Amino acid sequence: QVQLVESGGGLVQAGGSLRLSCAASGSIFSVNVMHWYRQAPGKQRELVATITSDGSTNYADSVKGRFTISRDNAKNTAYLQMNSLKPEDTAVYYCNANIYSAYSRAFGFYWGQGTQVTVSS
Repeated sequence: QVQLVESGGGLVQAGGSLRLSCAASGSIFSVNVMHWYRQAPGKQRELVATITSDGSTNYADSVKGRFTISRDNAKNTAYLQMNSLKPEDTAVYYCNANIYSAYSRAFGFYWGQGTQVTVSS
C-alpha cells in the first residue's frame, strides 16, 4: 500500500527555521500534485503550499516569502523549508499527495501522519 511518512518537526524559537520532509513509498506508479497542510488547535486544516509534478508552486498568503516547497521526484519526496517562523505557524503539519497506485491501478489522495511544529516567542 501507499504510505506517506513525514519528519522534521520540532520546537523552534520565533525567527528560526525548520525543514519538513514527506516521503512516499509503496506500490507507486506516479506521484502527481503534492501539498502541505497545517492544523492549529481549534482551527480548520488549511492549505499551506502546493507543488505540481513539473515543479509549479503555490503558497498561502500567510507564508509567502517565508516558506518554500520543493520535491525530489527520484525519491518521491516533498520538502517544506520554513524560515522566519512565527508563533502563529504553530500547528500539526500534514503532507498530502495524489498518487497513482500500481497495485490498485487507481488514483488516490494520501495523507501523512502529521508532524508537530511549535514556535515559541
